[in-house]
Amino acid sequence: MKREMDMSALGAAEASAKRRADKVVLHADHVEKTYPNGTHALDAATLSIRAGEFVSLLGPSGCGKSTLLKMFAGLETASAGKVEWCDEKGKAADGPGRSMAMVFQEATLMPWARVAENVRLPLDLAKVPRTESDARVKEALQLVGLDQFPRAYPRELSGGMQMRASIARALATEPRVLLMDEPFGALDEFTRNRLDSDLRRLWAARGFTVVFVTHSIYEAVFLSSRVIVMAARPGRVIADVPIDGPAERGDDFRVSAPFIEYCRVLSEHLARANRGER
Repeated sequence: MKREMDMSALGAAEASAKRRADKVVLHADHVEKTYPNGTHALDAATLSIRAGEFVSLLGPSGCGKSTLLKMFAGLETASAGKVEWCDEKGKAADGPGRSMAMVFQEATLMPWARVAENVRLPLDLAKVPRTESDARVKEALQLVGLDQFPRAYPRELSGGMQMRASIARALATEPRVLLMDEPFGALDEFTRNRLDSDLRRLWAARGFTVVFVTHSIYEAVFLSSRVIVMAARPGRVIADVPIDGPAERGDDFRVSAPFIEYCRVLSEHLARANRGER
């Protein structure tokens, strides 16, 4: 992704995000999920996501993080409780008011299609005119640093580049909310850290809302404005930790005293969760 973003623009986007922070865009109210096989995945999970936030859902495997994210996306239904989307006026939103895109654990690109065609797919499905869709695809590829690869096939890209293409496909729809389900979990640490840095920079500059699922304490602290800690199955929210870090975060933040302290605090919450404490 581009690293030459204007710092004044980045600062303005951060300020705008803070002004919008009192506007809830997503709310889960005592959400429960029990699957037909009897698995109790979520237990009265309650949380709100405000406009412009970068919120990470952190917890052990099987704690319902991905289930909750899929409920936000409308891919799962709650057994009890409710999930609500809100429009810019804070009222319940439906249809077009649910402006979101989702990035999955794998890039899920069409192997027979070129990068530009993969990124254009949701625009074609929405019947966006070709002139407009071409412009959106071009901009999205520039944002993620793939503007030199529009005619490449997925097999010709590295794993990190494939994930960039998946993010570009989501950004091309111009969503209010970006839902991300462990998108960098299968990548090597070097590539993962680089994509984390690029995603954080892109979020700060563009001002959309992100809900990000991860198992990594370090990734959650680096990326987030808030970290929601979830207990082991059945999943429930046991901690809500604001991350008061700098707007521009680089490798120096990863070795700073505040970063280390946030990691310690989150580690304690996870240890408590694994012991079954509320």
